This record gives sequence, C-alpha cells and structure tokens, in this order.
Amino acid sequence: MPSFITPTEIPEVVIIEPKVFSDSRGYFFESFNEREFFSNTGINANFVQDNHSLSSKGVLRGLHYQLEQTQGKLVRVVKGSVFDVVVDLRQSSKTFGQSISIELSAENKRQLWIPPGFAHGFLVTSDTAEFLYKTTDYWHSASEQCLLWNDPILKIRWPDIGIEPLLNTKDSAGLSWLTCPKFN
Repeated sequence: MPSFITPTEIPEVVIIEPKVFSDSRGYFFESFNEREFFSNTGINANFVQDNHSLSSKGVLRGLHYQLEQTQGKLVRVVKGSVFDVVVDLRQSSKTFGQSISIELSAENKRQLWIPPGFAHGFLVTSDTAEFLYKTTDYWHSASEQCLLWNDPILKIRWPDIGIEPLLNTKDSAGLSWLTCPKFN
C-alpha cells in the first residue's frame, strides 16, 4: 500500500500521504510501514517512542528540539487540525534558517517527516486536536531547547485563528534565533 511522497522546499522534510481505502463502512490505511517508508524516502528510521497529545484551539506548542539524543519525528493528526512548523537549525545546510509550514488534519491524513536538526511546533486550529508523533530517540529533558515561536527573524506566518496563542511558560520564554543553540 504505497504512500504518496511530496518533497518540500527543504528536501529532507517530506510530506507523506497514505493511500486510503474507503467504502460505505469507513476507511482503512497503513499509518506506517517501515519497508514502504524506506523504499519511498530512502530514510532508514528506527522509531523508539510514540507520543500522543491532546490540545484545545489556540494552543501553540514549540518550537522544540533536543541538542542531545536529537530526534527525527514522523508526525500526524488523528483528530482536528493543526498548523505545523519546522525550522532548519543545521548550520551546514543550504536551507539553514528556513522554515516549512503545513496543515495536518484528521481529514487530510497527511504526515510530515522531520529529520534530526530541526525545531518543531504546531498551533491547534480546530476546537481540539490529537497529535501523534513517532520519534527516533528518547526524550532527553536536560538537552531540550525551545526556539521562540514568533521570532521576527524567522518570519513564520502563523494563521490568524481569532484568538491569541495559548503557550506554557517554557514556550513563552523561548530563545531568540540569534541566541538559540544550533547544530553544525
């Protein structure tokens, strides 16, 4: 059951659209198949942790990353919708400092592969959203970082959803682009 792979402006970040089989009873699709993932992307990811979050409209999580035990992430939404953002923190990359944004929703069933070396965050645009992500390494709280979601240098165009973003203390105090640690 092959998925459709769509490259983004940052070649290492890819959109994955699973082949969905629908009929009067509902639908079925493979949300992950290691052989197909590798065959279609060339990425040999070993996922070690699955995370699931529930958030209400306006919650903004991120932009998070870890300096150690750097994580690749395969993300998707199973209920509701989010505006998902990644920022390239790899100084050796041609796309260093660039960002990608995409709508992920239960309706469009899109997934996004985010390689290690990127900051990641999302804004919930529906009443609630359930967000799933597979990671290639374990959470490492001691090396966790937060890049300020609205840093003016990044120029991320967050959607206007009619309310101010709801952030926790860590995300409100994110580091600026100029001061945040980056990868080589």
